[in-house]
This record gives sequence, C-alpha cells and structure tokens, in this order.
Amino acid sequence: MESPRIRYANTPDGAYIAYQIIGDGPDDLVYVPGSSSSLSLSWENPLDARFLAHLASSTRLILVDRRGWGHSDAVFADKPPSLEQLVDDVTAVLDAAGSERAVIFGVFEGGPTCMLFAATHPARTRALVLYGTYARGAWAPDYPWAWTDEEFEADQADAERSVREGREEEYFDRWAITMVPSLADDPRFQSTLRKIYSFSGHGGSLSSQAALVRMEHEIDVRAVLPTIQVPTLVLNRTDDRIADFPEGRWLAEQIPGASFVELSGEDHPPWAGDQGSVIEAIRSFLGLQGPPAETNRVLATVLFTDIVDSTAKLAELGDAGWKDLLEAHDELAKRAISRFAGTFVDSSGDGVFATFDGPARAVRCAGEIASSIRERGVRIRAGCHTGEVEVMGEKVSGMAVHIGARIAALAGPDEVLVSSTVKDLVVGSGLRFEDLGEHQLKGVPAAWRLYRAVPT
Repeated sequence: MESPRIRYANTPDGAYIAYQIIGDGPDDLVYVPGSSSSLSLSWENPLDARFLAHLASSTRLILVDRRGWGHSDAVFADKPPSLEQLVDDVTAVLDAAGSERAVIFGVFEGGPTCMLFAATHPARTRALVLYGTYARGAWAPDYPWAWTDEEFEADQADAERSVREGREEEYFDRWAITMVPSLADDPRFQSTLRKIYSFSGHGGSLSSQAALVRMEHEIDVRAVLPTIQVPTLVLNRTDDRIADFPEGRWLAEQIPGASFVELSGEDHPPWAGDQGSVIEAIRSFLGLQGPPAETNRVLATVLFTDIVDSTAKLAELGDAGWKDLLEAHDELAKRAISRFAGTFVDSSGDGVFATFDGPARAVRCAGEIASSIRERGVRIRAGCHTGEVEVMGEKVSGMAVHIGARIAALAGPDEVLVSSTVKDLVVGSGLRFEDLGEHQLKGVPAAWRLYRAVPT
C-alpha cells in the first residue's frame, strides 16, 4: 500500500511532529508507537502496512512519529523531551488533524505518554488502548519486570561498542530475534527487521537516540494509573520477550475498570504473529463502549505559593502598602501562570493556587513567580503535587489539593518543594531536584517523599 502523505503538527515549544491520516471511520484512533518507529518504514514493511490498513478500515487512523524518531523533529542529545512534552505532541497532532476526541492507542514506549494523556485530558480521550507496554522503565523492588540500571547500562555500552566497531548489524540482529522471534529465520524479512531496529532510517543522531532510550528507562507513571477514568483495554501476548505478561496484567489491575485481554504468541510488535487477534480485540472493545461517562475529575498538577513572613511585612508596610503589594504580587503570579499555560484558581490573600496540565510547567512557573516577586523585596514559598482533582466550575478540590497545600507549607523562603509524583513525571525536562526524604503531611495518610527544586 502506498504511504499516505506526511503532515506536520506544530507544538507549543516550536517542534514539528510528523503524522499521517488514513481511513474515514466514525472514530478517530491515534496510534502512538514505541521507539524505532518511522512513518515511511511502517509502510515499507508489508506486515505493518497490512496491520495499519486493517485498523484504518474501521477508524480514521492518525499515525504519529514520536519526537526524535522518524520524520518528526530530532532532539538534542543533552536535552531529550520530557513526558509532558510528549503529551503536548499528541495534543498538537489531534488539533492539527481536527480531532476533538479520539481513541488513544499506545504501544510499548508510547504507552506511558498515552496513559498520562488519558489521565490529563479525559474529555479528549474516547478510550485508551495499551499494547505490550509498561508503567516504569527501571526495575524496583515493587516493579520486578523492568531492567535494572546495571542491565540497562550494559546494553547501552554494548550498543555503543557495536557502532564504534562496525558491528551495528550484529547488535540489532540480536534485538530483532528478541522482538520478532517468529521472523528471525525468515530471509524475506531480515533486511526489513534490520531497518526497523537499527539506528539507520530514524531521525536524529546516535547520541540523541541514546538519550531518548535513557529517558524512557527513567519513566515512572505508576502514580498516574489509578487516576485514569476513560474506558481502557490492555493487551499483552503471553510469551512476549519484551513486555512480560504478568506486567501487562498488573498494569490493567491498577487502572480502574480496565479490561485485560491475553493474546497468544511471542512476538512483540502488534503487526507480527497473529495480528488479527489484536485488531479484533480492539474492534470488540470499542464496539462495547457506550457514551462517555460524565466526570469532573482530571489529573492535574496543583501549585500553591505563600508569602513568607506576611504578618511582619504587613506591619512594615501598613494596610495601604500591603494592599498595593498584594495587587502587584497577584498580577505577577497571574502573568506567570498564563505564560506557563496554567489556570489561576484562587488567591488566599498572601499566595495563589493554580493548576497545570503538565508538572514541569508548574515547577517552572513557581520559580518564575519567586524570582519576579523577589525583585520587590518579597520572598515566597511554593509546593507542587500531581494528582486527581475535582473540577466544579471555577472551584478545584480533592486530596491532591490538600497535599499540594501541605507541601507548600513545609517550604522555606525561595523554596519550591514537590512530591515524588511530580519528580517522577518530569523525567527529561532538565529540572533537577534534591531529595529531602520522607515527611508526614498534616491530615494526609502515609508519609510522602519530598524534593526541593534546584534553581537552574
């Protein structure tokens, strides 16, 4: 099948994300692939082309090249994209394609982006489909399916040596056997597999692609899973050598109401092996879904700020001077919140409360507010937390709001403190944090690990 025309969506930070549209079904389906993806290579692979054509036979299929891969803008080796930026990329493609609401389909490394998108933008997510994916890239005592840091570093070193010594084909042939064992001995597909899983044919330099792989290893979206409210389907093959079957089942158990479908086979890509079972599972799932549930709950990052020593400042300035200061403070804060695409919720008299659909923007906004108001001889403290909130008109409530307020209360002058959830979700953003250990937040169950944002 001939490759559809490649189009480009422009993101808020000026990047261009490549996408294609095929089919005219009643539902939009956005396909967010894993690494080693390329819109042009997908159509060169006859199995992948057939898989995509089947998806497009019943949907309006929107295919995406993730940032740093294929035809989308490359990334700098020292500045891989954050998960927040990858979510913005999906939003930009939806906007460019004229799609108000779509099924979001994430495969392997594309999965965490889709999970965060669905939790943050439920109104734009008709349903979420996850195939052979993960919630955390690195091994942890309570997440045993991922590579340890030592295993990851060893593989990265092997990849670098293979390129340096001219053994790239040997390295990626081993990966092809692991990814698609059913085709490992098929000479018709050897060159195709080598193209797909080698560095060649993908956007960017070798160093930038290595940085992308490292960013994906550092991802942890486990805290997002319980906040996903949209209908969700999780698919996993029983003998997949890349995405462990128990990992897929665990993932489905963490998402409220999610359906889990066990597929037979050992191939990792959905287009390899019995692709018909993947397509039929998706079609069946989407056919069973009714109208979207009315909900006011979304995943958001809350930001609280507070003027330090406000009582002493009031005594120093007097009522009139204090009123002028607060007006200037609120104006500076609202300007910063708007610049970082946040929503001003309320002013407490000596601080502000705002929400953001991206945690990195919230942390950077807090830093800008602190810097701007410091020039007027005022110091603030700030706290950020990402969690599920209830939106009722202009009011925002929920446990996440209380946690954010409690975190802010623990901050010192000029400090921006964040929860571990925020820290885990801003991987790749360039933000740095200092671990402050666990703290008991007043009125909040269990202890929370907090981090101090390090000024850059």
